[in-house]
Order: sequence, then C-alpha cells, then structure tokens
Amino acid sequence: MSVIGKQIKKYRTQKGLTQEQLGQLLGVTTQAVSKWERGGTPDAELLPDISQALGVSIDALFGREEQRLTASLARQICQMKNEDAYRYAFSICWAIEIGFMQDISALDDFLNKFIEHSAITTDKTDYFAKMMQDGGVATARLSPDFHHFFLMVEPKSSIREQLADVETLRGVFELFADKKLLKIIFYMYSRLNTPIAASLISKNTGIESKEVDRCMEILCKNNLATRSSVATADGEIYSYMFHQESSVIPLLCFADEIAKKDYHDFVGSFDRTKPLL
Repeated sequence: MSVIGKQIKKYRTQKGLTQEQLGQLLGVTTQAVSKWERGGTPDAELLPDISQALGVSIDALFGREEQRLTASLARQICQMKNEDAYRYAFSICWAIEIGFMQDISALDDFLNKFIEHSAITTDKTDYFAKMMQDGGVATARLSPDFHHFFLMVEPKSSIREQLADVETLRGVFELFADKKLLKIIFYMYSRLNTPIAASLISKNTGIESKEVDRCMEILCKNNLATRSSVATADGEIYSYMFHQESSVIPLLCFADEIAKKDYHDFVGSFDRTKPLL
C-alpha cells in the first residue's frame, strides 16, 4: 500500500466514511477509492478535494504533517516570551476543543465566527466549552482574561482504575475544605516562595500562631510544604517553604467552575456511550 493510500484509508476510517461515501463526496467510484487504498495514487488535481473531504492537509495525506507538527509547534513556542507562548498555546488548545465538534459543516460555520477565542469574551460572562466523548474529555474556560484548558485521553482501562482509593482522594479534598488551611494556601501562593516563619503567616492571615503551626504540620505531611528549624537568640523557631505544586491551581480553577451558578456553556458535546468512571 502506498503512503497516500494508507493515509486516505486511515483518515476515511477516522471520519466514519465508507469507500462509497468518500467516492460520492469526490465524484469518483467506490472502485477508485478502493484502488487508492490498495496502492494506487489519485490524480494530483483530486488532492485538494480529498484533503477537504477528510478534513486534513495535503501534507497529512503524504504522511508528513504528523511528524512535523509537534516539532514545529515546539520550536515556535520555544522562541517566544513566556507570556506570548502561553497565549499562543491556548489558541492551539482552543482549536483542539472546537475540533472535537466532529461536524465539518457546523465546524466551518463556527470557525467563521469564532476562529479566535477572544471573539467570545466581549462581555463579563463566564464561558465554558465542554466535550465528553468516547475517547476522552476536553474542557476549556473562556472567561474574560481567565482561560484554561484540560484534556484527558481515555485510558484503555477504566478511569476509576487510574485514580487513588476513595479515602486517599477524600483526604485531599479535606485539606481544601478546611477554611484555615485554604486561607494559608491562598496566602502562600500570593508571595514569592522564600522561607517564612509562622508569625508572619499569622500576621497576614489573622490565624493564631499555634493554629498556623498545626495547619503547616498538616500541609507538610501532605507534601505541600517543608519545615526547617532556625536558631535565633531567643531560641529555635520553625520556618516553612511552600511547595508550589502545580496541581493546586487547576484544582482551585475546577472547584471555582463547579461553584459557578451564572455561566454559559458556549459549546459542548456530551455523546459518550459509556460511563465516565
């Protein structure tokens, strides 16, 4: 089988098209499509029509795009300033999100209006895009000046098998349910991560020093902070370094999303045929 024939079959199958259906879209016979997929090569003038019918580039038909895309994106992002790189990366995430719509006619109309996610956030509304399909889950927040994206590829086993046991997960949520602990977490994330004494945490949170020590001990046990001792003229005191764990911020973002009562599901697809867990 030629490379182009292999790619046509691959993308035709991904689109859920039969050889006959693809032939009808292209104005050729089923036999012509079958011939391509068995090693033949379509006429060059048909390539733009084939790429449009399959929703891929001509480079992809020759097997080149997949190899180049990751490297090309990595190089582009690597050469940008951090702020620009994150904004550019989110535009790619937005393209991924709307690509999961999987309806070419609807997608073309949607892209004409919202090719840039910034076109959505012209007011103060919180917008969300949610895709829950067989194959995975993708969600994006498009609120004014607050954008984030989550993508999960469906594991071969159940999602539940990948997660920790219920008691372990409950322990994590218990941390964030404690008002004092959450207040300290917010304060620690609001400052540069340098050693800090309980007295300063107390001063900035309004929590008594003894309670701060109790809370910090819990955070240390859960690997969110590290305690070390410092010798002073008045004796030994403890200082803390907070582990700025990157998972905390997404957890807070998704908690905020769940808590929202006034928001708009901008676009969504909930066509899973199997349960999430």
